[in-house]
Amino acid sequence: MTDGNGAFWVFGYGSLMWNPGFDHVERRRARLHGYRRRPCVASVHYRGAPDRPGVVMGLDRGGTCRGFAYRVAAEAVAGVVGYLDARELIYPVYRRRRLPVTVFDDSGARRRVTALTYVVDRADPLYLGDRDLACLAACVATARGVAGSSLAYLRQVLHHLHEMGIRDRRLEALLAAVAAVPRGEST
Repeated sequence: MTDGNGAFWVFGYGSLMWNPGFDHVERRRARLHGYRRRPCVASVHYRGAPDRPGVVMGLDRGGTCRGFAYRVAAEAVAGVVGYLDARELIYPVYRRRRLPVTVFDDSGARRRVTALTYVVDRADPLYLGDRDLACLAACVATARGVAGSSLAYLRQVLHHLHEMGIRDRRLEALLAAVAAVPRGEST
């Protein structure tokens, strides 16, 4: 399961950016081509419930996604994969993939690695597709799951993107739309 250099990497684009939940020997800024981060997954466990789903990020086809890549020690790979599968594959909306990712060191030098990540399955009922901003905002404003609110999740994603110098206008617009949800509809 390691890349051509004997290293095992994990690419994080959502909550893995601030809460990987596994030991790693290295964390680097990374870029994945061919996929983009989107608020396109209904969360009915971590950030929502079956009767009030939240919205979380998914890696959807097209574009480019920047996040973090984590290098895992060889002896920890099996445990990390097991942990991530249990965390990410709680519902079949995500599919585990090994994809080429560009990682950047502190000097800006880059190299290509293969990383484990989870992409959305567009055929799954929890895939939200191109829902309009008002619909997404209503879900984000009112949903809460075992890991906290959908709003806290969105704020964390934006915070970590801003720390990386990334502006995601779509996610910023979603946060602004959440603020406009009438108080009686939010928790």
